[in-house]
Amino acid sequence: MSEHGPIVIVGTGLAGYSLARELRKLDKDTPVILVSADDGVSYSKPMLSTGFTKGKDADGLAQADVDAMQAQLGIEIRPHTQVTGIDVDARQLQLADGALSYGRLVLACGADVLRLDIPGDGGDRVFSINDLGDYRRFRDTLGEGRRVAIMGAGLIGCEFANDLRNGGIEVDVIAPCDALMPGLLPDAAANAVQRALTDLGVRFHLGEVVERIDRADDGVCLSLSDGSTLDADLVVSAIGLRPRTALAADAGLAVNRGIQVNRALETSAPDVYALGDCAEVDGHVLLYVLPLMACARALAKTLTGERTEVSYGVMPVMIKTPCCPTAAYPPPADAAGDWQTDADGNSVRARFVSPDGELLGFAVTGDFAVEKQALAKEVPPLHG
Repeated sequence: MSEHGPIVIVGTGLAGYSLARELRKLDKDTPVILVSADDGVSYSKPMLSTGFTKGKDADGLAQADVDAMQAQLGIEIRPHTQVTGIDVDARQLQLADGALSYGRLVLACGADVLRLDIPGDGGDRVFSINDLGDYRRFRDTLGEGRRVAIMGAGLIGCEFANDLRNGGIEVDVIAPCDALMPGLLPDAAANAVQRALTDLGVRFHLGEVVERIDRADDGVCLSLSDGSTLDADLVVSAIGLRPRTALAADAGLAVNRGIQVNRALETSAPDVYALGDCAEVDGHVLLYVLPLMACARALAKTLTGERTEVSYGVMPVMIKTPCCPTAAYPPPADAAGDWQTDADGNSVRARFVSPDGELLGFAVTGDFAVEKQALAKEVPPLHG
Protein backbone atom coordinates (compact mmCIF):
# COMPACT_ATOMS: atom_id res chain seq x y z
CA MET A 1 0.00 0.00 0.00
CA SER A 2 1.39 3.41 -0.94
CA GLU A 3 1.91 5.83 1.92
CA HIS A 4 2.86 8.81 -0.29
CA GLY A 5 0.46 11.72 -0.14
CA PRO A 6 -2.30 12.63 2.29
CA ILE A 7 -5.40 10.69 3.26
CA VAL A 8 -8.15 12.47 1.38
CA ILE A 9 -11.77 12.08 2.48
CA VAL A 10 -14.61 13.19 0.21
CA GLY A 11 -17.49 14.35 2.41
CA THR A 12 -17.89 16.17 5.72
CA GLY A 13 -21.05 14.47 6.89
CA LEU A 14 -21.23 12.05 9.79
CA ALA A 15 -19.13 9.46 7.92
CA GLY A 16 -16.33 11.81 6.92
CA TYR A 17 -15.94 13.52 10.26
CA SER A 18 -16.33 10.28 12.22
CA LEU A 19 -13.51 8.72 10.23
CA ALA A 20 -11.32 11.80 10.75
CA ARG A 21 -11.89 11.61 14.52
CA GLU A 22 -11.07 7.90 14.62
CA LEU A 23 -7.93 8.50 12.54
CA ARG A 24 -6.70 11.17 14.93
CA LYS A 25 -7.17 8.84 17.90
CA LEU A 26 -4.64 6.50 16.28
CA ASP A 27 -2.39 8.88 14.32
CA LYS A 28 -1.86 12.55 15.13
CA ASP A 29 0.53 13.32 12.28
CA THR A 30 -0.48 11.87 8.90
CA PRO A 31 -1.90 14.68 6.72
CA VAL A 32 -5.67 14.40 6.33
CA ILE A 33 -7.67 16.53 3.90
CA LEU A 34 -11.47 16.63 3.85
CA VAL A 35 -13.16 17.89 0.70
CA SER A 36 -16.76 19.08 0.97
CA ALA A 37 -19.24 20.35 -1.57
CA ASP A 38 -21.03 22.27 1.19
CA ASP A 39 -19.90 24.56 4.02
CA GLY A 40 -18.30 21.75 6.04
CA VAL A 41 -20.15 22.59 9.26
CA SER A 42 -20.13 19.62 11.64
CA TYR A 43 -23.54 18.42 12.80
CA SER A 44 -25.25 15.17 13.70
CA LYS A 45 -27.58 14.13 10.89
CA PRO A 46 -29.87 12.08 13.17
CA MET A 47 -30.60 15.27 15.09
CA LEU A 48 -32.30 16.86 12.07
CA SER A 49 -35.53 15.13 13.12
CA THR A 50 -35.33 16.54 16.67
CA GLY A 51 -35.07 20.27 15.97
CA PHE A 52 -38.65 21.26 16.78
CA THR A 53 -38.72 19.07 19.88
CA LYS A 54 -35.48 20.61 21.16
CA GLY A 55 -36.43 24.12 20.07
CA LYS A 56 -33.36 24.37 17.83
CA ASP A 57 -33.11 25.83 14.34
CA ALA A 58 -30.29 24.97 11.91
CA ASP A 59 -27.77 27.13 13.77
CA GLY A 60 -28.76 25.41 17.02
CA LEU A 61 -28.10 21.97 15.51
CA ALA A 62 -24.69 22.99 14.15
CA GLN A 63 -21.84 21.75 16.33
CA ALA A 64 -18.68 23.32 14.90
CA ASP A 65 -17.62 25.28 11.83
CA VAL A 66 -14.71 24.49 9.54
CA ASP A 67 -12.15 26.53 11.50
CA ALA A 68 -13.11 24.79 14.74
CA MET A 69 -12.95 21.33 13.16
CA GLN A 70 -9.55 22.02 11.59
CA ALA A 71 -8.18 23.16 14.93
CA GLN A 72 -9.81 20.31 16.86
CA LEU A 73 -8.57 17.52 14.59
CA GLY A 74 -5.43 18.97 13.05
CA ILE A 75 -6.72 18.43 9.53
CA GLU A 76 -7.28 20.50 6.41
CA ILE A 77 -10.84 21.06 5.21
CA ARG A 78 -11.76 22.44 1.80
CA PRO A 79 -15.41 23.55 1.88
CA HIS A 80 -17.45 24.52 -1.17
CA THR A 81 -15.18 22.34 -3.32
CA GLN A 82 -16.75 20.31 -6.09
CA VAL A 83 -15.17 16.96 -7.00
CA THR A 84 -15.61 16.33 -10.71
CA GLY A 85 -13.73 13.05 -11.09
CA ILE A 86 -11.21 10.53 -9.80
CA ASP A 87 -8.08 9.48 -11.72
CA VAL A 88 -7.16 6.24 -9.94
CA ASP A 89 -4.04 5.74 -12.08
CA ALA A 90 -2.65 9.20 -11.32
CA ARG A 91 -4.01 8.98 -7.74
CA GLN A 92 -5.73 12.31 -8.06
CA LEU A 93 -9.09 13.88 -7.35
CA GLN A 94 -10.24 16.14 -10.14
CA LEU A 95 -11.68 19.33 -8.67
CA ALA A 96 -13.55 22.19 -10.28
CA ASP A 97 -10.49 24.38 -9.64
CA GLY A 98 -7.65 21.92 -10.18
CA ALA A 99 -6.45 18.56 -8.93
CA LEU A 100 -5.60 17.06 -5.53
CA SER A 101 -3.19 14.14 -5.19
CA TYR A 102 -3.86 11.48 -2.59
CA GLY A 103 -2.02 8.63 -0.96
CA ARG A 104 -5.26 6.98 0.04
CA LEU A 105 -8.75 8.13 -0.85
CA VAL A 106 -11.96 7.61 1.10
CA LEU A 107 -15.37 8.22 -0.45
CA ALA A 108 -17.85 9.30 2.24
CA CYS A 109 -20.18 11.16 -0.06
CA GLY A 110 -23.50 9.99 1.39
CA ALA A 111 -26.78 9.39 -0.38
CA ASP A 112 -29.19 11.37 -2.50
CA VAL A 113 -32.88 11.63 -1.70
CA LEU A 114 -35.31 9.90 -4.02
CA ARG A 115 -37.46 12.43 -5.83
CA LEU A 116 -40.85 12.01 -7.41
CA ASP A 117 -41.91 13.85 -10.56
CA ILE A 118 -45.35 14.97 -9.42
CA PRO A 119 -47.54 17.12 -11.71
CA GLY A 120 -48.54 20.62 -10.63
CA ASP A 121 -46.91 23.98 -10.06
CA GLY A 122 -46.17 23.50 -6.36
CA GLY A 123 -42.85 21.69 -6.68
CA ASP A 124 -40.91 24.57 -5.14
CA ARG A 125 -42.77 23.97 -1.88
CA VAL A 126 -41.55 20.35 -1.65
CA PHE A 127 -38.48 19.80 0.54
CA SER A 128 -36.28 16.82 1.26
CA ILE A 129 -34.24 17.11 4.44
CA ASN A 130 -31.00 15.22 3.96
CA ASP A 131 -28.45 17.60 5.48
CA LEU A 132 -28.16 20.75 7.57
CA GLY A 133 -28.46 23.00 4.53
CA ASP A 134 -31.72 21.32 3.56
CA TYR A 135 -32.98 21.73 7.12
CA ARG A 136 -32.08 25.42 7.14
CA ARG A 137 -33.94 26.04 3.88
CA PHE A 138 -36.98 24.14 5.16
CA ARG A 139 -37.14 26.07 8.45
CA ASP A 140 -36.54 29.41 6.74
CA THR A 141 -39.25 28.76 4.15
CA LEU A 142 -41.75 27.44 6.69
CA GLY A 143 -41.41 30.60 8.75
CA GLU A 144 -44.66 31.02 10.65
CA GLY A 145 -46.36 28.25 8.66
CA ARG A 146 -48.25 25.70 10.74
CA ARG A 147 -49.18 22.95 8.26
CA VAL A 148 -46.81 20.35 6.77
CA ALA A 149 -47.63 17.34 4.61
CA ILE A 150 -45.13 14.47 4.70
CA MET A 151 -44.83 12.04 1.80
CA GLY A 152 -43.52 8.77 3.16
CA ALA A 153 -44.25 6.69 6.28
CA GLY A 154 -40.82 5.16 6.76
CA LEU A 155 -38.47 5.86 9.63
CA ILE A 156 -37.62 9.42 8.55
CA GLY A 157 -41.22 10.36 7.78
CA CYS A 158 -42.41 9.09 11.17
CA GLU A 159 -39.60 10.82 13.05
CA PHE A 160 -40.34 14.14 11.37
CA ALA A 161 -44.06 13.71 11.99
CA ASN A 162 -43.43 13.32 15.73
CA ASP A 163 -40.97 16.22 15.81
CA LEU A 164 -43.18 18.62 13.88
CA ARG A 165 -46.17 17.84 16.09
CA ASN A 166 -44.01 18.52 19.14
CA GLY A 167 -43.43 21.94 17.58
CA GLY A 168 -47.15 22.57 17.23
CA ILE A 169 -47.25 21.98 13.47
CA GLU A 170 -50.26 20.29 11.86
CA VAL A 171 -49.04 17.13 10.12
CA ASP A 172 -50.53 14.90 7.43
CA VAL A 173 -48.62 11.77 6.38
CA ILE A 174 -49.35 10.29 2.95
CA ALA A 175 -47.90 6.94 1.86
CA PRO A 176 -48.85 4.02 -0.42
CA CYS A 177 -48.06 1.42 2.26
CA ASP A 178 -50.71 -0.05 4.56
CA ALA A 179 -48.59 0.19 7.73
CA LEU A 180 -45.78 2.39 9.01
CA MET A 181 -42.13 1.55 8.40
CA PRO A 182 -42.65 -1.57 6.26
CA GLY A 183 -39.63 -3.84 6.26
CA LEU A 184 -38.48 -2.44 9.59
CA LEU A 185 -41.43 -3.13 11.91
CA PRO A 186 -43.95 -5.99 12.03
CA ASP A 187 -47.58 -4.90 11.87
CA ALA A 188 -48.22 -5.02 15.64
CA ALA A 189 -45.34 -2.65 16.37
CA ALA A 190 -46.16 -0.43 13.38
CA ASN A 191 -49.77 -0.12 14.51
CA ALA A 192 -48.65 0.88 18.01
CA VAL A 193 -46.50 3.69 16.63
CA GLN A 194 -49.33 4.82 14.37
CA ARG A 195 -51.80 4.92 17.26
CA ALA A 196 -49.39 6.97 19.36
CA LEU A 197 -48.72 9.42 16.54
CA THR A 198 -52.46 9.67 15.84
CA ASP A 199 -53.08 10.45 19.51
CA LEU A 200 -50.45 13.18 19.15
CA GLY A 201 -52.50 14.68 16.32
CA VAL A 202 -50.82 13.28 13.19
CA ARG A 203 -53.29 12.50 10.40
CA PHE A 204 -52.48 9.47 8.26
CA HIS A 205 -53.50 8.82 4.65
CA LEU A 206 -52.14 5.32 4.08
CA GLY A 207 -52.69 3.38 0.88
CA GLU A 208 -52.68 6.70 -0.99
CA VAL A 209 -50.27 8.57 -3.24
CA VAL A 210 -49.98 12.25 -4.07
CA GLU A 211 -51.07 12.78 -7.68
CA ARG A 212 -50.72 16.57 -7.91
CA ILE A 213 -49.22 19.42 -5.91
CA ASP A 214 -50.59 22.82 -6.88
CA ARG A 215 -49.87 26.25 -5.49
CA ALA A 216 -52.72 27.62 -3.37
CA ASP A 217 -52.33 31.08 -1.86
CA ASP A 218 -49.04 30.94 0.11
CA GLY A 219 -49.06 27.16 0.35
CA VAL A 220 -50.05 24.14 -1.70
CA CYS A 221 -53.01 21.86 -2.32
CA LEU A 222 -52.24 18.16 -2.60
CA SER A 223 -54.52 15.92 -4.66
CA LEU A 224 -54.54 12.33 -3.43
CA SER A 225 -55.30 9.15 -5.32
CA ASP A 226 -58.61 8.65 -3.47
CA GLY A 227 -59.91 11.91 -4.90
CA SER A 228 -59.47 13.93 -1.72
CA THR A 229 -57.36 17.06 -1.30
CA LEU A 230 -55.50 18.57 1.61
CA ASP A 231 -53.83 21.91 2.15
CA ALA A 232 -50.36 22.53 3.56
CA ASP A 233 -47.83 25.31 3.81
CA LEU A 234 -44.96 23.00 2.83
CA VAL A 235 -44.40 19.38 1.83
CA VAL A 236 -41.61 17.15 3.14
CA SER A 237 -40.66 14.31 0.82
CA ALA A 238 -39.25 11.38 2.84
CA ILE A 239 -39.56 8.50 0.42
CA GLY A 240 -36.04 7.13 0.71
CA LEU A 241 -32.37 7.51 -0.14
CA ARG A 242 -30.11 6.24 -2.90
CA PRO A 243 -26.33 5.92 -2.33
CA ARG A 244 -24.27 8.39 -4.35
CA THR A 245 -22.33 6.23 -6.79
CA ALA A 246 -21.84 8.40 -9.89
CA LEU A 247 -18.36 9.65 -8.96
CA ALA A 248 -17.15 6.10 -8.30
CA ALA A 249 -18.84 4.64 -11.37
CA ASP A 250 -17.36 7.31 -13.66
CA ALA A 251 -13.91 6.39 -12.30
CA GLY A 252 -14.46 2.72 -13.16
CA LEU A 253 -15.05 1.50 -9.59
CA ALA A 254 -17.46 -1.37 -9.08
CA VAL A 255 -20.90 -0.18 -8.01
CA ASN A 256 -24.22 -1.91 -7.43
CA ARG A 257 -26.79 -0.39 -5.10
CA GLY A 258 -23.86 1.44 -3.52
CA ILE A 259 -20.12 1.69 -4.08
CA GLN A 260 -19.06 -1.92 -3.67
CA VAL A 261 -16.55 -2.56 -0.89
CA ASN A 262 -15.46 -5.60 1.07
CA ARG A 263 -15.45 -5.90 4.85
CA ALA A 264 -12.22 -3.86 4.94
CA LEU A 265 -14.07 -1.06 3.09
CA GLU A 266 -11.79 -1.51 0.05
CA THR A 267 -13.22 -0.63 -3.36
CA SER A 268 -12.16 -2.30 -6.60
CA ALA A 269 -9.41 0.34 -7.03
CA PRO A 270 -6.18 0.25 -5.02
CA ASP A 271 -6.02 2.57 -2.00
CA VAL A 272 -9.60 3.78 -2.53
CA TYR A 273 -12.16 3.09 0.19
CA ALA A 274 -15.80 3.95 0.87
CA LEU A 275 -18.00 4.08 3.94
CA GLY A 276 -21.30 5.48 5.13
CA ASP A 277 -24.47 5.88 3.11
CA CYS A 278 -22.66 5.71 -0.24
CA ALA A 279 -21.16 2.28 0.43
CA GLU A 280 -22.42 -1.24 -0.15
CA VAL A 281 -20.43 -3.23 2.38
CA ASP A 282 -20.17 -6.94 1.56
CA GLY A 283 -23.57 -6.76 -0.15
CA HIS A 284 -25.30 -4.63 2.50
CA VAL A 285 -26.43 -1.01 2.30
CA LEU A 286 -27.04 0.04 5.91
CA LEU A 287 -28.28 3.63 6.17
CA TYR A 288 -27.98 3.82 9.95
CA VAL A 289 -25.57 5.42 12.40
CA LEU A 290 -24.24 2.40 14.29
CA PRO A 291 -22.99 0.51 11.20
CA LEU A 292 -21.37 3.74 10.00
CA MET A 293 -19.51 4.17 13.30
CA ALA A 294 -18.34 0.56 13.24
CA CYS A 295 -17.00 1.11 9.71
CA ALA A 296 -15.21 4.31 10.74
CA ARG A 297 -13.41 2.54 13.59
CA ALA A 298 -12.36 -0.37 11.37
CA LEU A 299 -11.22 1.82 8.46
CA ALA A 300 -9.18 4.09 10.75
CA LYS A 301 -7.21 1.03 11.84
CA THR A 302 -6.69 -0.02 8.22
CA LEU A 303 -5.51 3.43 7.19
CA THR A 304 -3.02 3.53 10.06
CA GLY A 305 -1.43 0.23 9.19
CA GLU A 306 -3.57 -2.54 10.67
CA ARG A 307 -5.90 -3.90 7.98
CA THR A 308 -9.18 -4.48 9.78
CA GLU A 309 -12.46 -5.91 8.56
CA VAL A 310 -15.60 -4.39 10.03
CA SER A 311 -17.54 -6.51 12.51
CA TYR A 312 -20.99 -5.12 13.14
CA GLY A 313 -22.25 -7.08 16.08
CA VAL A 314 -25.94 -6.60 16.90
CA MET A 315 -27.12 -3.04 16.34
CA PRO A 316 -30.82 -2.38 16.87
CA VAL A 317 -32.29 0.54 14.94
CA MET A 318 -33.46 3.24 17.34
CA ILE A 319 -36.47 5.13 16.04
CA LYS A 320 -36.89 8.67 17.37
CA THR A 321 -40.64 8.70 17.98
CA PRO A 322 -40.73 9.83 21.63
CA CYS A 323 -44.51 9.51 21.75
CA CYS A 324 -43.86 5.77 21.38
CA PRO A 325 -40.21 4.81 21.95
CA THR A 326 -39.28 2.11 19.44
CA ALA A 327 -36.33 -0.12 18.59
CA ALA A 328 -36.08 -2.81 15.94
CA TYR A 329 -33.70 -5.47 14.70
CA PRO A 330 -35.30 -6.93 11.57
CA PRO A 331 -34.70 -10.60 10.82
CA PRO A 332 -32.89 -11.50 7.58
CA ALA A 333 -35.21 -11.07 4.60
CA ASP A 334 -35.08 -14.77 3.74
CA ALA A 335 -35.37 -16.06 7.32
CA ALA A 336 -37.91 -18.76 8.12
CA GLY A 337 -39.99 -18.24 11.24
CA ASP A 338 -42.91 -16.41 12.77
CA TRP A 339 -43.55 -13.27 14.78
CA GLN A 340 -44.57 -13.90 18.39
CA THR A 341 -46.17 -10.84 19.95
CA ASP A 342 -47.06 -9.60 23.41
CA ALA A 343 -48.92 -6.31 23.64
CA ASP A 344 -50.29 -3.97 26.27
CA GLY A 345 -51.79 -0.96 24.55
CA ASN A 346 -49.02 0.74 22.57
CA SER A 347 -46.36 -1.32 24.33
CA VAL A 348 -45.45 -4.19 22.01
CA ARG A 349 -42.82 -6.91 22.26
CA ALA A 350 -42.55 -8.70 18.92
CA ARG A 351 -40.03 -11.54 18.56
CA PHE A 352 -39.23 -13.28 15.26
CA VAL A 353 -38.50 -16.91 16.13
CA SER A 354 -37.15 -19.57 13.77
CA PRO A 355 -38.71 -23.06 13.55
CA ASP A 356 -36.00 -24.38 15.89
CA GLY A 357 -36.66 -21.67 18.47
CA GLU A 358 -33.82 -19.25 17.70
CA LEU A 359 -34.55 -15.53 18.05
CA LEU A 360 -33.67 -13.91 14.73
CA GLY A 361 -35.18 -10.44 15.10
CA PHE A 362 -37.33 -8.23 17.27
CA ALA A 363 -39.25 -4.98 17.58
CA VAL A 364 -40.17 -3.33 20.87
CA THR A 365 -42.32 -0.26 21.47
CA GLY A 366 -43.55 1.79 24.41
CA ASP A 367 -42.70 0.36 27.82
CA PHE A 368 -41.10 -2.70 26.22
CA ALA A 369 -38.52 -0.53 24.40
CA VAL A 370 -36.24 -0.79 27.45
CA GLU A 371 -35.76 -4.49 26.62
CA LYS A 372 -33.85 -3.77 23.42
CA GLN A 373 -30.39 -4.44 24.87
CA ALA A 374 -31.44 -7.67 26.55
CA LEU A 375 -33.03 -8.92 23.33
CA ALA A 376 -29.97 -7.83 21.34
CA LYS A 377 -27.90 -10.32 23.33
CA GLU A 378 -30.09 -13.18 22.05
CA VAL A 379 -29.99 -12.55 18.30
CA PRO A 380 -27.14 -13.38 15.88
CA PRO A 381 -25.10 -10.46 14.51
CA LEU A 382 -25.36 -9.33 10.90
CA HIS A 383 -23.24 -11.69 8.74
CA GLY A 384 -20.69 -12.18 11.48
